[in-house]
Amino acid sequence: MENSSMEVDYDKLHRHLTENFRLGIHTIHGPDHWERVEQYGIYLAGKSGVNITVVRLFALFHDSCRETDSIDFDHGIRGAKLAESLRSIYFTVTDPEMEQLLYACRHHTDGEVTDDLTIGCCWDADRLDLGRAHITPKESLMSTLAAKELVRNDRVGKKFFEWCEE
Repeated sequence: MENSSMEVDYDKLHRHLTENFRLGIHTIHGPDHWERVEQYGIYLAGKSGVNITVVRLFALFHDSCRETDSIDFDHGIRGAKLAESLRSIYFTVTDPEMEQLLYACRHHTDGEVTDDLTIGCCWDADRLDLGRAHITPKESLMSTLAAKELVRNDRVGKKFFEWCEE
């Protein structure tokens, strides 16, 4: 749910992150991936009743500081630091929401699940897009019921976006 106390200029933020993304726009961790994660996240947040703003911000920041498309252990930490530096410039959120965003970014590649549904929506949205790397998402690595259902019903990747358009 959008909270009126939060303000985000998604277009300007997206443009800034894209212009400063080191790997180029057509890499597997680039802006196309961020947009798919955002779309998955919006769907999951709606089904889970969580803070959609945190989920959308996660989609933009989680891979925005990658230095390589292969192993890059600290990219989530760098993405979290970037989010901290851009707070109040491109977006405002409460301190608890910022903590959720930072935690989600820092730990999105740890292979964990969580009971925090906002963070779970972030991680699930990213994992639902693993098909781009020829990896099939696993239901056991999803935190939300909505993501588990998508995996169970084979509605990931192209099938998800076609299904959403129906």
